[in-house]
Amino acid sequence: MSGNLLARSIHDLSAAAWFGGSLMGAVGLNGATSQAKDSTERTRLSSLGWKKWAPVQTAAFAAHLASLGPILWENKGRYAAQDGVMSATWIKTGVTVAGAAVTFYAAVLGKKVDELSDEGARGATEPGPETSPELAKAQKQLRQLQWAIPGFAAAVIVLGAKHGEMQRPKNVKLGLLKD
Repeated sequence: MSGNLLARSIHDLSAAAWFGGSLMGAVGLNGATSQAKDSTERTRLSSLGWKKWAPVQTAAFAAHLASLGPILWENKGRYAAQDGVMSATWIKTGVTVAGAAVTFYAAVLGKKVDELSDEGARGATEPGPETSPELAKAQKQLRQLQWAIPGFAAAVIVLGAKHGEMQRPKNVKLGLLKD
């Protein structure tokens, strides 16, 4: 496997892990834990699941960033010469950075939910009558972010596919001929 193919594969798989893990967590983990009979178990179990996922998520982000170097190096000539490649790269970079920041903030909120999990709640992201205002605020923010994060990850995957299409010989030729 060539270096660029390996880097591109790692780049794509790490974005897929970010998308799939965040979507499964929102739908599967948070959804399932809301069914726990004891309201204090709902946030506790969800927090445990997210803690188990955190090292994988961190490794995926690290691999995503590390794979970027070889991809950028191999395509450095196209960035300046091929129409649209540099702007697409900046857009993808912006979406990735914004998504990473939102993901990091969700982890901070998740830590707060974990610390207050003994209060109980309707679900991982749904406060209950016994929930303190501090926990309720964190849960309400997480309820929004749990859907924003897979959205950012999906956008990164789509923008990666756009980059792939721009590398097709026909599109490289058209992009190089544009004034």
